[in-house]
Amino acid sequence: MASSAALDFEAIGTQWRIETEAPLPESLAAAVADRIEAFDRTWSRFRDDSLVARIAASPGTWRLPAEAGPLFDVYRSLYEATDGAVSPLVGRSLERLGYDSAYSLRPSGAAAPAPAWDDAFAWDGESLTTHAPVVLDVGAAGKGYLVDLVSTLLRDAGLTEFVVDASGDIVHVGAGVTRVGLEHPLDPSKAIGIARLANGALCASASNRRAWGNGLHHVVDATTGLPTSSVIATWVMAPTALVADGLATGLFFADAASFSALGRFDWVRMFSTGRVEHSADFDGELFA
Repeated sequence: MASSAALDFEAIGTQWRIETEAPLPESLAAAVADRIEAFDRTWSRFRDDSLVARIAASPGTWRLPAEAGPLFDVYRSLYEATDGAVSPLVGRSLERLGYDSAYSLRPSGAAAPAPAWDDAFAWDGESLTTHAPVVLDVGAAGKGYLVDLVSTLLRDAGLTEFVVDASGDIVHVGAGVTRVGLEHPLDPSKAIGIARLANGALCASASNRRAWGNGLHHVVDATTGLPTSSVIATWVMAPTALVADGLATGLFFADAASFSALGRFDWVRMFSTGRVEHSADFDGELFA
């Protein structure tokens, strides 16, 4: 897509860029901002006024917005495919490691696993019933999902050519191809390859992002409460950013074949040894 306009802004603690053929009308830009704010007000564990904060304070039954259905469906698939390593219940584990609402980045005790899904809550497609206070964290798929929701707003407004990029979680819509560099996780000035993205989503995850202390980072195995160490970066192309983002986390813990329930996708992942694996049909070029 040969874009001629771009809207740059910061939201949910990250940088966004929306590329379009013509500047977004003010009303549509405001609708995008409102959609992001509504999502953050529901799902953020870093703000005191969020629904997630209320769920963390006391058990109960909570009616969730309609967007929760697809999000929990993907999480359940990831949870089962990774034997519980990817879980929306990992929030308390992250807090104990220091990745808390105050960004203290200081561990508050020994690592602790997240509670098991069926022991902690029940989800009926509309309401979530918690049996004890739980700290939800949808960081494994939430940002990608929000990129999808923003893209839906643009489509509904009649846009047929655009790119939405939330710091590496990307949706491309329209003709042509967007070339995306795959940032080297150990040297951000380099790329290990280039992906060619056309009418789909690409999401990445790396252990060097949101890292602190001695080997501490945000990609945590919910079954142990400890950061993973074997895989250090992943990239996934899929029809939606929700699925691509979730799989980018899932591939830290299981092979691609484990995620067949989530449909077709292409992927690249890099190990701490420097070895790089990729799907047979990955559309791009790898330098490593």
